[in-house]
Amino acid sequence: MSWLIAIVQTLLFVALAPLLAGWVKYCKCRLQNRKSPSLVQPYRDLIKLTHKQPVVAAQASWLFTISPYIIFSATVLAATIVPLIAVDLPTSASADVIVMVGFFAFARFFLALAGLDIGTAFGGMGSSREMTISSLAEPAMLMAIFTLTMTASTTNLSIAIDHVVQEGLVLRPSFVFALFALMLVAIAETGRVPVDNPATHLELTMIHEAMILEYSGRHLALIEWASQLKLMLYGVLIANIFFPWGIAESFTVPALAYGLFAISGKLAVLGLFLAISETLVAKMRLFRVQEYLGFAYLLGLLGMLSHIILEASR
Repeated sequence: MSWLIAIVQTLLFVALAPLLAGWVKYCKCRLQNRKSPSLVQPYRDLIKLTHKQPVVAAQASWLFTISPYIIFSATVLAATIVPLIAVDLPTSASADVIVMVGFFAFARFFLALAGLDIGTAFGGMGSSREMTISSLAEPAMLMAIFTLTMTASTTNLSIAIDHVVQEGLVLRPSFVFALFALMLVAIAETGRVPVDNPATHLELTMIHEAMILEYSGRHLALIEWASQLKLMLYGVLIANIFFPWGIAESFTVPALAYGLFAISGKLAVLGLFLAISETLVAKMRLFRVQEYLGFAYLLGLLGMLSHIILEASR
């Protein structure tokens, strides 16, 4: 039964990721007084792309063709270790923070290689920018996550989330700093405004889009799906690490149903906040991103120091 729930949880990640992306786009259009597309429009786009034959450049190597499958598989593997509706699943043994970051880095590595493989100026520019941003974002992310793991005395996500649930509602200054740090990192890692703009193809602003500009058909569908899944992964991390109440601690049907309802509500609120922030904040210039991520790292560091000082004063 527990293995079945673990498989269903992963399938929910994969199936609901486009819906979250559609919800963010719907809210953003409404806030900007524009006619919004349907919530299921991302599903239609993915289906449309999968029915198209991919066009591959003559100078592309096998790496360019296989990268979309590797990127999507690595992102799905990351989804298997992040608790969505329940904790203490069989996959929780490998639900380590370092493993999750490793899967993200593995997918990013092949995405950057694919951007470089064709040899176009846009691909090289996007890969260079992506690796620069990731070198600043990953330390900030680890600093924010380690604040939680220090509180629970483990780097296992499932155990750490269960520890926060058992302690109940406790005001921790360290968690406030870590929350804002992880939110800033999530915006950068998922290519959202103000770091990147997924809705543009302008040379001065492209990062993620520059690397996948040569992809089409089912290859592009896999990369877009992986990008939507990554957005949902960061949303679930923020929701279940800092607001874990409602997540199922037993494998009964009412507990699992309530866990699914709770995470759906939390993701809807986070998606609304993301749409509001993208409406109010303009795209920043590229050289300002290091200051942005430096501030995220500082918040994560302050969170860790707050925890250490609080523990030392007891």
